[in-house]
Amino acid sequence: MTRPQLTHIQIDNYGPWTVEPEPRREMDLQTLQSRLFADLAQFVGSRDGYVFFTRFDNMVAVTNGLDESGHALLQESIGNRYPISISLGTAVDPVPIEALEGATERVQEGGSAQDQTRREVLAGEYRPPEEGDVSIAHFDVNDATGKYTDRLNEFDSFIRIEQSYASLMRHMREAHGALSFFVGGDNIISVVPEMTEAEYEAAIDHVSEDAGVELKVGVGHGPTPHDAGIDAKHALEDCRYDGTRVEFADHE
Repeated sequence: MTRPQLTHIQIDNYGPWTVEPEPRREMDLQTLQSRLFADLAQFVGSRDGYVFFTRFDNMVAVTNGLDESGHALLQESIGNRYPISISLGTAVDPVPIEALEGATERVQEGGSAQDQTRREVLAGEYRPPEEGDVSIAHFDVNDATGKYTDRLNEFDSFIRIEQSYASLMRHMREAHGALSFFVGGDNIISVVPEMTEAEYEAAIDHVSEDAGVELKVGVGHGPTPHDAGIDAKHALEDCRYDGTRVEFADHE
């Protein structure tokens, strides 16, 4: 059974910190955010998880296989190397948005994101990988290079890709409780519940009608996000080879 473990990562008191004792240089803040994301991705990725940057001061991780001690070590590592600290809430549910809701509630119960007294909340539930698979769907745009990258200026290409992302993100969340994240280029990764081929076809049709962008998707399953994601990548390659829109990883 698909049971994703979601961790909500939130920087403590970040908004006030950026302007006290006076506003900090924007590129310094961008540098801190990008380095923090890179370090989080390296730490969680080395333990077969995924991290997505969302708004940078808040991030979402799929952490099946990472227990409480692993989360505590991540928190300690960031606290030792950055001028800010992070709070971590974790929850498990077959529907990804429900897991994220639970994770977020655990952080919020520790205080406001701008509460100066809140530091390094660490709360939640953790499940070993054998207690449930993760499902990952990897979408990409059909012929993005030919249609956009090699024909349009970068900003207009970016608009088209972002429109497809926004359309898919909203549809997958509202129709299935799935969480979809832009991961660069023309790629979108979704943490999904159990879904049928017809439901993936309907999602692709929705984006085509809503944003005018054609997608394809590979779907994978596994005990960790890495395992599921690799399966999804192979399934996506099957789409490219066979000219299909939806492929599931073959475990036979």
